[in-house]
Amino acid sequence: MVNEARLVELFKNLCLIDAPSLRESEVVAWSKVYLERMGLEVIEDRGGEKIGGNANNLIATLKGNVPNAPRIFLSAHFDTVEPTKGLVIEETAGVFYSASDTILGADDKGGMAPAIEAVQYFLESGEEHGDVVLLFSCAEEIGLLGAEAIEIDGLDLDFGYVLDTGPPVGTFVNRTATHDKLEVTIIGKPAHAGKDPEKGISAIEVAADAIHHMKLGRIGPETTANIGVISGGLTTNVVCPKVNFKAEARSTSIAELDAQVDHMIVEVEAAASRWGAEAKIEHHRHYVSYDIDPTTQVVKVGQDAARKLGFSGDLRTTLGGSDANIYNAKGLSCVVVGTGMEKIHTHDEFISCKDLISTTELVIEIIREAAKS
Repeated sequence: MVNEARLVELFKNLCLIDAPSLRESEVVAWSKVYLERMGLEVIEDRGGEKIGGNANNLIATLKGNVPNAPRIFLSAHFDTVEPTKGLVIEETAGVFYSASDTILGADDKGGMAPAIEAVQYFLESGEEHGDVVLLFSCAEEIGLLGAEAIEIDGLDLDFGYVLDTGPPVGTFVNRTATHDKLEVTIIGKPAHAGKDPEKGISAIEVAADAIHHMKLGRIGPETTANIGVISGGLTTNVVCPKVNFKAEARSTSIAELDAQVDHMIVEVEAAASRWGAEAKIEHHRHYVSYDIDPTTQVVKVGQDAARKLGFSGDLRTTLGGSDANIYNAKGLSCVVVGTGMEKIHTHDEFISCKDLISTTELVIEIIREAAKS
């Protein structure tokens, strides 16, 4: 059913094109040509202008041959968390790894390739199907920016599937978290570290004091918090006058999230007060959670398809974000589909050929089920 050789070649070609966030133009151009040669109607939007990148989102449509069938979408993203220039792909026992000092990029080429190959199957087989729209976004890894820029309302979509999480294949994320970000600046007072240290206020010490008093890591079963980036200082002989740090918190419960963020802000302000420093805090709600009812059409179609192939169809909760958070927030019902990508965002990332094929088979079955629903 699946052209395995073509699927693998497509996956590798996508991975080998360097596509860090906001610099995906080469892979977008390559993909646009590939999709047009398949015979799809392809639209390149102007998302890059909106988000400050050099590439746009692609929207490709397979016209259906079943009247009144739901118009569904399949989504994945172009960008990777870091550059993959010089990537060398190694295959060992049917598993693909990076043999170079880069990530592989299975996140999210392990979603893109099966979505494209599934559409190719229907083009070649002539089998009945409804409209299928491919939504391929840019800059997902740095804030779901491309998905936010897509003008969803004009696409007349019913529901869809975002291929952007790890295994098991045949499972679905129908519940996820709200994610907040904090950017903190501590302003102390410079002084000569050898001559007059007591006249200074060390922003490093203030930040350390604040962080020491914060609850971080696993706060509850579905609530976490983290300090991810710290920078500041001038030189060792100056009491540090300014420190910046970036933090996050996420939870499936907005009440718990709000409480955690408030706690972190209070600790920053308290430390600044104790030391006589100044604190500037910026708080952003990065994306909001969703919780898709298991009885909805998008879940039923997905689970029926998965179970026909012998997969569990289990529903999952995750604290990670994806373009699905944006689409659901815009009123477009969707769930995230488990794929074979493992150890993502690390140089040990890998995906198996078997899981690429299984994901493609699942997408084909989803398109079938949707046409009958």
